[in-house]
Amino acid sequence: MCATLIGGMDRLRRDYINAAKSRGVDLKVFTGKENQISSQMGSPDLVIVFTSKVSHAARKEVLNYAKSRNIPVRMIHACGVSTLRNSLESN
Repeated sequence: MCATLIGGMDRLRRDYINAAKSRGVDLKVFTGKENQISSQMGSPDLVIVFTSKVSHAARKEVLNYAKSRNIPVRMIHACGVSTLRNSLESN
């Protein structure tokens, strides 16, 4: 499975990737500071948005992209590694 994480903290990027990898998920992480996120996302099976750490413009861009391609989106307010683990386990 391939997932994309939008938001989160820069310092936790490696921890997010390792947590996903331990569950068999290939994870791309965008902290929300990148320009044109949707052009870099590819075709993930799931998009997770940490809403507390991403701009409104980035969230809107990602939601429009996911909706146009029928990609499921999980929007979560918290941005910890355990939150990511729980989100991936409930998939």
